[in-house]
Amino acid sequence: MTSGKRIHVYGHISAQPQAIANLFGAEVSDSAIAESDLAIFAMNPAAGIDQATIDLWQSLSDFQLPRLVVVNELEGSDSDFEDAIMLGNRVLDQLVTPFLVLHGETGEPMALIDLVTLEISDYSAKPAIVRNSDPEHQELVAEFREEYLADVEAAGEGAFAAGLLFPAIPIVISNGLGIDVVKKYISQLN
Repeated sequence: MTSGKRIHVYGHISAQPQAIANLFGAEVSDSAIAESDLAIFAMNPAAGIDQATIDLWQSLSDFQLPRLVVVNELEGSDSDFEDAIMLGNRVLDQLVTPFLVLHGETGEPMALIDLVTLEISDYSAKPAIVRNSDPEHQELVAEFREEYLADVEAAGEGAFAAGLLFPAIPIVISNGLGIDVVKKYISQLN
């Protein structure tokens, strides 16, 4: 595997687990692998989460394995990132959202706003351009930011690597949205 880490991807076929695995040098699995360094759960918000995926999440809970959720298939869908988070919170565990999706004029996911720095990464440019957010954006995400920062503080430093904090990251394979974010999480693992 590319990062030298043992990463396994789980998820229903509609969430494209193989495409996700290819991005991060991981393997797709349909069984709980306790020897993993990270479990990535791929979620398509329009398709939901099947019982087998829920069962795998619970199985990995016993090992306190670092887990994160990537929400893909966001383009051209009536379901969105927020829908996926609500579902994940209900059937998996409490997820945290360090980034929120910003949409372009046509409604397609084009940028992420970082809830810690309030910087915007615009993926419509290659490479992505990082800039400060506008006061309007900051106002729109203020409540989400407050909630996220409280969750991180309560969990403590290193909570993700310890398998105690579960980030949900929106990704769009076609424009690279969020892929760099997932790679930064992978780099936090020893």
